[in-house]
Amino acid sequence: MALGFFALAIFLFLTLDPDVSPSSTASASAASSEGVEITYGSVIKLMHEKTKFRLHSHDVPYGSGSGQQSVTGFPAVDDSNSYWIVRPEPGTSAKQGDTIKSGTIVRFQHMRTRKWLHSHLHASPISGNLEVSCFGGENDSDTGDYWRLFIEGSGKTWKQDQKIRLQHVDTSGYLHSHDKKYSRIAGGQQEVCGIREKRADNIWLAAEGVYLPVTESKQVE
Repeated sequence: MALGFFALAIFLFLTLDPDVSPSSTASASAASSEGVEITYGSVIKLMHEKTKFRLHSHDVPYGSGSGQQSVTGFPAVDDSNSYWIVRPEPGTSAKQGDTIKSGTIVRFQHMRTRKWLHSHLHASPISGNLEVSCFGGENDSDTGDYWRLFIEGSGKTWKQDQKIRLQHVDTSGYLHSHDKKYSRIAGGQQEVCGIREKRADNIWLAAEGVYLPVTESKQVE
């Protein structure tokens, strides 16, 4: 686990925006306590609350539907293919280190393959709901990658271990998982899909990761 966090710290050092100071980089933390604010640029794992599986992807395409890179729920905690970089919606003033309010549109970039968490009207392989995939690339992102974040409860900004829902902007489907598992290529991993109804199975939490510190506003002299 420690080696994984060290590798993430190196990754962050190499990919941080140039406007972020070295002192801010040094204070990025492998957070494990409740209440840490999640900011753009943080690298996190999303845990499905009901099953405790992590949102996961790897360079394996779906055998049906879109044929795009598959997204699953993964049972193990320590798999590097479950890390996602939290990114803002393009064209906004949001920047690395900013906190994220409930109702904000966000994107999730898969750290290993650089593709974006995506959805559309193709049917998911097991349940026939909305397929969730990984698609695009570093500079190739569209509205199919947009997810509106809703905090469950009274919180206003997203924090670790806080219950959230992610609603896909184009299809209105909530990011969803359940105990329906793949038996062949992704044996033991469970289906991730989109469902338009609010259910207990579309609650997620930010779990393990490297959380960038909140960027302090620069005061004008």
